[in-house]
Amino acid sequence: MPKEKTLEDLFVDTLKDIYYAEKRILKTLPKMAKGAESPKLKKGFEKHLAQTEGQVERLEQVFEIFGQPARAKKCEAIEGIIAEGETIMKEFKGTPALDAGLISSAQAVEHYEITRYGTLRRWAEMLGRRNAAALLDRTLKEESQTDELLNGIAEQANQAAQKAGAKAGAKKATAKAGRKSGGAKRGAPARSRRKSDENGSGGAEDMMDAGAGGEEQDEEEDTTSP
Repeated sequence: MPKEKTLEDLFVDTLKDIYYAEKRILKTLPKMAKGAESPKLKKGFEKHLAQTEGQVERLEQVFEIFGQPARAKKCEAIEGIIAEGETIMKEFKGTPALDAGLISSAQAVEHYEITRYGTLRRWAEMLGRRNAAALLDRTLKEESQTDELLNGIAEQANQAAQKAGAKAGAKKATAKAGRKSGGAKRGAPARSRRKSDENGSGGAEDMMDAGAGGEEQDEEEDTTSP
C-alpha cells in the first residue's frame, strides 16, 4: 500500500518546484537585462539577479531545516512563462514596445513566485517550522518589492510604447492621405480632357446643323425667285 501523503510531503514537493524556478530564473535574468532598452529596467533586472542568488541560498537552508537534500523538480509553469518572455525578446527586439513586453513577462514570474512563497510560508508555520517560515517570508517580501518596482517602470514603458504607436499611426495616415491626393491630381487632367472632347464634339454637331439650315434657306430662296 502506498505511503499516505502529508502536508509536509506537499511542502517539500512545492519547495522543489520553486527551487527549480529560481535556478531557471538565474539563467534568464542576464538575457532580459541585456535586452532591455531602459537603463532603469536594466538596473532593476541586475538587482533582482543578485536577490535571486540569495533566494536560492535561503531555499537550500529550508531544505536543510526539513532534513531534505536540495533537489529541483521541473516546473512547467515557469518554463512556459520564460518561453513567452523569450518570444517577446525575439519578436519585439529594437521596438519601443520591447520594454513593456519584458516587464509583463517579468511580472508574470514575480506573481508566480509570490503565490508560491506565500503558500510555502503558511505551510511552514502550520508545520511548526518558524525558522523556515522566516526565511520564506524574507524572500516573499523581496519578490513583492520587485513587483512594485516593475510597476513603476512599466508606467513609463507603456507610455513610451503608446506614444510611438500613435506617432507611427499618424505617419501612416498622412502617407495614405498623400497617396489619395496624388491620385486625385493625376485624375483631374483626364477628366478635363474628356470634358473638352465632349464640348468639341457638341460644337461640331452644332456647326453641321447650322450649315444644313443655311443650305435649306438658300434652296427656299431659289424656288421663290422669278
